Amino acid sequence: MINVESLTPILTVEDFTAEGQVKWCPGCGGHAVLASVKKALPEAGVKKENVVFVSGIGCSSRFPYYINTYGFHSLHGRAPAIASGIKIANPELSVWLVTGDGDSMAIGGNHFIHMLRRNIDVNILLFNNKIYGLTKGQYSPTTPFGSVTKTSPDGTVEAPFQPGELAMGANASFFARAVDTNPKMMTEVFIAATKHKGTSLVEVFENCVIFNNKVHEMVTGKEFRDDNQIYLEHGKPMIFGKNSDKGLVLDGAGLKVVTIGENGIAKGDILVHDAKTQNIAIHFMLAKMSLPEFPVAMGVIRNADTPVYEDMLYNQVSKAKSQAKVKNVGELLKSGNIIRID
Repeated sequence: MINVESLTPILTVEDFTAEGQVKWCPGCGGHAVLASVKKALPEAGVKKENVVFVSGIGCSSRFPYYINTYGFHSLHGRAPAIASGIKIANPELSVWLVTGDGDSMAIGGNHFIHMLRRNIDVNILLFNNKIYGLTKGQYSPTTPFGSVTKTSPDGTVEAPFQPGELAMGANASFFARAVDTNPKMMTEVFIAATKHKGTSLVEVFENCVIFNNKVHEMVTGKEFRDDNQIYLEHGKPMIFGKNSDKGLVLDGAGLKVVTIGENGIAKGDILVHDAKTQNIAIHFMLAKMSLPEFPVAMGVIRNADTPVYEDMLYNQVSKAKSQAKVKNVGELLKSGNIIRID
């Protein structure tokens, strides 16, 4: 006999659609991200009441208001700490953390890298528009060097962070990248993130139409994207270009872009993407690739099977309980020398 109560109901986009107005600016990339997340969630295979979104502060952090799940709109930069506590307290929950490049890379930087290092089973969505949008256009930790902004009228003199490099430096088990102009790509990547056991980080190139419009144009623009993006898929050769005639090969200790059919290069010479390997070296090089020398890597760059923090923690707790002489508070109170007073 089938236990009907144990079956997870089939969910749809409508199940995750919240009532009320989404108050992002018209044209903001956040709208496309939200739509893609709502498409990916039914694929997670979890009950709706077990889904929770946590955010910090910023435009991206309005996300919990716009999706019909449990949610916490928390403190600036502190969302990783709160999400970690939720997941550790109840590992059965599907926990999502929504953050921006300022929220995660600046005030929340320390929490961010330690969540990746610990490998807690939380899905992180990092909206990277390379600007502080909510506070009206100050440069952020990912703003390109030399950019003119409200707080850098003569151009920034700071080298920017790349979230992928930070992730690899923290030995993250999952890192992917997508663009807000390609909902199909985002949905595929989000589904992969839900299926990964451990911390999954998805960096989304998001456009801020008000304060940093077209910041990703050289990557996302129709006339550029085929030659300036490479969509990576596990087990497939790293090929890109309008005519699918460009690829990546190893050249000494680094990567090199080649053209298939030139200089004796055949399709079989192109590197095959291995997202599952524990060796982080090539994943780091792929995450670091940037224009104009290289295309920008999209899709799942790293998806390694690594021990999960809460699993190891609960295993330790279970072992400690099994070996403890005193099993509970009641036994503790009755242990030792007891004087009974009637």
